[in-house]
Amino acid sequence: MRENVKKMYDFLLERSFRERRSDKIIDITDLVEGKSEYETQVIRLREMLKNEGTLIYDGDIFGFNRTIKNLPKYNCKDGKKSHTDSTGNITVNFKGAIEKGFDSIIDFCKEKLNTELAESSVNYYNTVIEMLTIVLDFCDRYRDYAKSVGNETLYNALCQIPHGKATCLYEACLLQKIILYMQRLLAHSHTTLGRFDQYMYDYYKMDKEKGLSDEDLLEIIELYFISLNLDTDIYHGVQQGDNGQSMVLGGFDLEGNSMFNELSKLVMEASLELTLIDPKINLRVGKNTPDWLYEYATKLTKKGLGFPQYCNDDIVVPGLTKLGYKKEDVVNYTVAACWEYIIPNCSMDVPNIDTFNFPLVVNNALHAHLKEAESFEALMEFVDKEIRQEVNVIIERHKSNWHNRVYAAPLLSIFVDGCIEQGKDLSEFGAKYNCFGCHGAGIANGADALAAVKKLVYENKEITKDELLNALNSNFEGCEELRNKLLNCSKMGNNDDYVDELGSKIMESFSSEMNGRDNGYGGFWRAGTGSAMEYIWSARKCPATADGKKAGEAYGSSFSPAITTKLNGPLSVIQSFTKFDMTKIINGGPLTMEVHDTVFRNEEGEKKVAALVKAFVHLGGHQLQINSINRERLLDAQKHPENYPNLVVRVWGWSGYFCELDLEYQNHVIRRTEFSV
Repeated sequence: MRENVKKMYDFLLERSFRERRSDKIIDITDLVEGKSEYETQVIRLREMLKNEGTLIYDGDIFGFNRTIKNLPKYNCKDGKKSHTDSTGNITVNFKGAIEKGFDSIIDFCKEKLNTELAESSVNYYNTVIEMLTIVLDFCDRYRDYAKSVGNETLYNALCQIPHGKATCLYEACLLQKIILYMQRLLAHSHTTLGRFDQYMYDYYKMDKEKGLSDEDLLEIIELYFISLNLDTDIYHGVQQGDNGQSMVLGGFDLEGNSMFNELSKLVMEASLELTLIDPKINLRVGKNTPDWLYEYATKLTKKGLGFPQYCNDDIVVPGLTKLGYKKEDVVNYTVAACWEYIIPNCSMDVPNIDTFNFPLVVNNALHAHLKEAESFEALMEFVDKEIRQEVNVIIERHKSNWHNRVYAAPLLSIFVDGCIEQGKDLSEFGAKYNCFGCHGAGIANGADALAAVKKLVYENKEITKDELLNALNSNFEGCEELRNKLLNCSKMGNNDDYVDELGSKIMESFSSEMNGRDNGYGGFWRAGTGSAMEYIWSARKCPATADGKKAGEAYGSSFSPAITTKLNGPLSVIQSFTKFDMTKIINGGPLTMEVHDTVFRNEEGEKKVAALVKAFVHLGGHQLQINSINRERLLDAQKHPENYPNLVVRVWGWSGYFCELDLEYQNHVIRRTEFSV
């Protein structure tokens, strides 16, 4: 780590800069009264930038640091605060913007205004011009400030961009940061970084031809990554760390050639050296991925960051193609803020619009039909019907209310292919794809419950139907012996076909009913295995279930065993969770595994973990994340958080600082099974 990188790195970890931000409240209610959505967006941006200061830290070559914590607020018609209305989980066309600069976009809009247009398009282009002009004025102010404080590096770069195109890797990174900074001021905080190693590769090669070494370029990347972490406490979703700064590396092209390049390796090297929560690295792999890359990626897992998250091209590409995406778009796939698969540059998919609650739906089927089902096969027919009915409820719920959730985002839409060409905002379906994705929470809990009913009620007849229903209704009060029987039945995660096949059946019902269905907005639905925070939120809604889970207890994270399951080992888990054809349930949602950090103490342990990842990919898994943790350290961090300010864990599809999480999320991470491989 070079000296100037070390200086900025230490400055970041001290966190004292957070105290320099103002708590000022910018209320624009009066300014936006009676205004259109476009006009409101202009006012939000203008007032925020009018109040935002120009702040460049010592040694900082990227700037664009927040000086005010709060975004502008205003009251909308229903009286609710609307300053967080946003569009998220989208990867824009950074390459196009970096290669053009903002002046050329303004010129394009002006040319369009000289043609015959619908009124809506005229409003759109005028809004884009006005907002980009506001942005450029602010960047010019930053340029002049950089010169006044003697930061020649930043000053010279801002003389070139964002007015013009980037001419080197540093300028390309800076222009990207400006785009992200502006989107976040409009609350579009989950604008992901996409395939950084692909759209930045030309700039890497340009700089190499100019004589820059990999060490020089590593310094730029590391300083950029540090700058992305400076305001992460402001940009968050459910918890701090949930900020959308996901980055995808590697993958394969249409001909099956590896896209992992020198820049991909340099990015991983930067993450290894910095050990920061951002950017969150996702690695696209497949059957042709070499062993050395798995082993190198495992060194990053060893750092305890919870990434890279692995995405299997052999499953994802055919799965997304079967749904209806064009293969030439699919091979460029990336991930959303967590793990949902999205098409970059040209889509406005909402991959997390709803959640299917497997344990609750299975539980409802048991309460409604257990007594009348004379056989387990008959019960499964009722479960299948209940699942399909719930899918239809979800689809109907969103047929008419999407417009109520999606607001105009003209400054975001200009970076999405199709919008600026048509003069149509994202909220007006200017993007090529406008699809919906649904999470699938608690799959293992749902399958475990069915396996227990099959074994104890129908086969062994150890528990009567009334006894089971009464125990569930009483939350197992006074029924500990019965509950223990349920808990000791077959569970997903131990490579037991008895229960794994039931998991496959309920996934088949869910995905076959949902996949490809019209969403009412020119797109289709896609089923997934993710849960995000729903492993807690959806679980709160669920009464006691037949797997022995008490009311409100948490599910496993995404596509993982129940957190109370006694597991045989990591290979058994992988075998259980790769039996279903994962191309059928491809919205995203990883198998999450916790490995004790002692495993990584020698090279042999690292190779074992790498071999597990390879096995997962070759067995047909779609997505995997491994958390290197130490339960004793986590428990001590709860008692003495002041000693662990930079302790990182994987929470669901993102990594965060353990001591900044709410207690229920801390406890969930602690309760997850910890393998010693």
